[in-house]
Amino acid sequence: MERIYAPWRFEYVTEDKIEGCVFCHIYENPNDDEKLGVVFRDKNCYVVMNKYPYTPGHMMVIPNFHTENIEDLDDEVWIEMSLRVKQATKMLKEVLNAEGINIGMNLSKAAGAGIAEHVHYHLVPRWGGDTNFITTIGDTRVYPVDFGKIYKKLCENALEYFV
Repeated sequence: MERIYAPWRFEYVTEDKIEGCVFCHIYENPNDDEKLGVVFRDKNCYVVMNKYPYTPGHMMVIPNFHTENIEDLDDEVWIEMSLRVKQATKMLKEVLNAEGINIGMNLSKAAGAGIAEHVHYHLVPRWGGDTNFITTIGDTRVYPVDFGKIYKKLCENALEYFV
């Protein structure tokens, strides 16, 4: 029998769970940005790394305003979020050498949203060789790099991209 160990998952299953909206908690705790994976904060939104990503470097752009409906966001918030998505895309391409980026939103549980009560953009960096047999037939993800290392690298470069 083959075994793949993922000791980083132990933190996920044993850590204290956040009460209420995770994204509001992140917004309300700027002193915990490193622990929470926040790369950049702005007037209307923030950029955060997905702590348990689909692929390494998976980031999200999240409005400071709690809503499940994009139509409830002021145009200023929507425009700022869109600008941050554009800037994060450039950063992922240049800092992590991503060959492509999947960008999107899942609006509601029916659309696949894991956290449906607070809208957010996903930015998932992709590389030509990042899908292989283990994902396709083994229902397993293999991350070739440590979350902390990517977080540190992105934070070191954030102010060059989010202006």
